[in-house]
Amino acid sequence: MAFDGHDLNDYLQSAINVAKAGGELIIETFYKEKSIETKSSSADLVTETDKAVEKLIFSTLKNKYPQHSFIGEESVSDGEAVEYTDNATWMVDPVDGTCNFVHSFPTVAVSIGLTINKQAVVGVVYNPILNEMYTAIKGGGAFLNNKPIKVSGQTELCKSLIIHELGSGREADKMEINRQNIHRVVQEGKVHGTRSMGSAALNMSFVARGAAEAYFEYGLHCWDYCAATIIVQEAGGCVRDPGGKF
Repeated sequence: MAFDGHDLNDYLQSAINVAKAGGELIIETFYKEKSIETKSSSADLVTETDKAVEKLIFSTLKNKYPQHSFIGEESVSDGEAVEYTDNATWMVDPVDGTCNFVHSFPTVAVSIGLTINKQAVVGVVYNPILNEMYTAIKGGGAFLNNKPIKVSGQTELCKSLIIHELGSGREADKMEINRQNIHRVVQEGKVHGTRSMGSAALNMSFVARGAAEAYFEYGLHCWDYCAATIIVQEAGGCVRDPGGKF
């Protein structure tokens, strides 16, 4: 499919191929002892695998699409400047769910998204441990392992399963806000239940496949949600910031 002169199917296939290659690196080290560093807090973790997977993805895509721009979690964390423009821009979280990866908890994903004119148009979210590949391109539908997916048709909060996350910050005021939000959802909303799976990209993908009705979290970065945004949208869902916009 073409989008402003771009071949989205070609971009999608490239993202799928390199996500699988990155997934192999995750599988190789998943049950092994990891070398762990912390970033903004004791719960904000990074491993050598995060860095290796991002390096693999960037080198592969930059070689094929040298005119494109790139934003990655680990490169930004290391101080690389970011200039977000209308140019075709790849946004990469090499191991979404690093804390899960550290603990060998199987909810981890390679997340690769592409924006053009600051609009998400290609998304790949790949869980190599469970062999689940979520994909979407603008106007082409959303898929899980090549089978079409769609969001739940449930519109009543009291009959819904809601995903939320605490985030990596451990400041007292943020923890209190999280507590209040969860209380409102459970006590006032009377939802069926809540879940916290530790991966923003997969949480959104669970909504896209209809396994949960909604997911909310504050403090996400563009690499956390870029790929999953187009997957949710193509599955019939919507993505909003706290102000109701995107």
